[in-house]
Amino acid sequence: MSKPSVSKLVPKVPHVPGASRRQQYSASTKRALVDVAEELFTTHGYASTSLDAIVAGAQVTKGALYHHFSGKQALFEAVFERVEADASRAIQTSLRGHQDPWEKARAGLRAFLGVVQEPRYRRIVIQEGPAVLGYERYREQEERSTFANVLEIVRAVLSAGTWDLDEDMLQTFARIFFGAMSSAGESVSSADDPIAAAARVETAIGFILVGFQTLADSGVELPSSL
Repeated sequence: MSKPSVSKLVPKVPHVPGASRRQQYSASTKRALVDVAEELFTTHGYASTSLDAIVAGAQVTKGALYHHFSGKQALFEAVFERVEADASRAIQTSLRGHQDPWEKARAGLRAFLGVVQEPRYRRIVIQEGPAVLGYERYREQEERSTFANVLEIVRAVLSAGTWDLDEDMLQTFARIFFGAMSSAGESVSSADDPIAAAARVETAIGFILVGFQTLADSGVELPSSL
């Protein structure tokens, strides 16, 4: 089956109660630009995607594009934010309904490993994101969307033990795990066989979780830095 052209991604103007026709059209135009840009950035990459191709696919003028975005990088950032937000929601959904902290952690891990294998996430977030946004901006966006999920998992896991940890220590654990997950995501995304790479990551982190679970069940205290 042939792939639909990007022009078919252009949404119809929805009716939004309380919004003027112009406001609705403006919102629809912005959404169409992000939709088409996401498709083209995923398929061809940032450097090989021109603004002419984006406005042609969205069926708008360049003036309309510059009304919403200062340029291609700003449009890429909007796409990046949406892809990251979608990933964060997918992981958050996987965490719901799990009362057992270890099952919650494993569910979040599996959801994350599924996300990093998606073509748009691999291309836009992992492959293109650092170069287009710059390292600091990239990390800022990534932490804003996914760090909260990691912190939630870490809180659940550490609360399973008798450890009395302050907020600074919880944040430290979360940042260490966040860094490990980011590195694991990059390794899976760039692997020749992402499925096999994801399985290895799940096994490796599974060992770490088993270690924490054993410590929690045995009542062993965490070592003090003092």
